[in-house]
Amino acid sequence: MKGYITSALFMFGLIVAMPLSGIAQDKATDDHAAEKKAALEAVESWLKLIDSGKYAQSWDAAAKLFQDNVPKADWKKSVDATLSPLGKVVSREVIAQHYLTQIPGGPDGEYVIVQFNTVFENKKEAMESITPLVENGEWKVSGYFVK
Repeated sequence: MKGYITSALFMFGLIVAMPLSGIAQDKATDDHAAEKKAALEAVESWLKLIDSGKYAQSWDAAAKLFQDNVPKADWKKSVDATLSPLGKVVSREVIAQHYLTQIPGGPDGEYVIVQFNTVFENKKEAMESITPLVENGEWKVSGYFVK
């Protein structure tokens, strides 16, 4: 588990770690700009909970799909065990956003995989991948992976 939130925590852990080739995604850079913006806003709001150690609240704010696959107690323990050794976030920069309507192992819908280059106090080079989806008209996080 060192350096990773384990894929056993939620069904989509491996999706964000996979190369994006082979996944149906938009090809034009301007397509889905509004969706990407809204998804990024949801991700940034969710990451504020993670960054402040409010792991239980991050679970509460996550998509039902996430909650159905990750028990709250398991999420709190695993995210704390993974992120605590890394220390506080020093910086986080968006490096990619990919709008998808299909992902392996998940239901069809609207997803955006958001990838960040992240610097933590104790890890200078990390990549975070967060996958929000549209649920009842709102973007909510359905997957989180840090490498």
